Amino acid sequence: MPHPISPLLPHRVFGTSTSGNCHKVRLALDALDLPYRWHEIDVLKGETRTPEFLAMNPNGEVPVLQIDDHTFLPESNAILCYLADGSQLWPGDRLARAQALAWMFFEQYSHEPCIAVARFIRKFLKRDDDPRLPELTRRGHAALAVMEQHLSRQRFFAAGRFSIADIGLFAYTHRADEGGFDLAGYPAVRAWLQRCLQQHGISAMPSP
Repeated sequence: MPHPISPLLPHRVFGTSTSGNCHKVRLALDALDLPYRWHEIDVLKGETRTPEFLAMNPNGEVPVLQIDDHTFLPESNAILCYLADGSQLWPGDRLARAQALAWMFFEQYSHEPCIAVARFIRKFLKRDDDPRLPELTRRGHAALAVMEQHLSRQRFFAAGRFSIADIGLFAYTHRADEGGFDLAGYPAVRAWLQRCLQQHGISAMPSP
């Protein structure tokens, strides 16, 4: 799926390979066959709090996409929109674009704060007895149920085809088990994950 405009120089990505938010960016770049250089950032070692990193993103979070010498773009879903503009990953229809964005907002507000945070607590912090986990688990299953309902009727999340909405939701969903979420009760979600993995450039995220 070639991108209509290729940059003269590779993009630079500052990210953590085991982060779903960062993996989204890798997936979009790979799906679009865009050249890039990956700079691994260790969040747990405080590498997002250095003066150099904060100059790129004052919010001190990965991922950050460096577009040129003076332009840095943070926020994973904003990066997806930027990279996919003009490509098949970004629906051309006005309503379909809005629907893709709706699912990307859902991912950041209803999905990632539960499933990703539970994964971080269990896999990175190694705290299976953390008191936050029961509520995160409840809310995470609620988000998965919303996805299951949609995917029982549709193959993908927007425009009837694979898009950045699917990339956004794929990243943490396919590693949901690492946060304690059993996907056995979500057959439509599991089938969708397999469809995503069949798309050009889509790969599994490394485990911590």
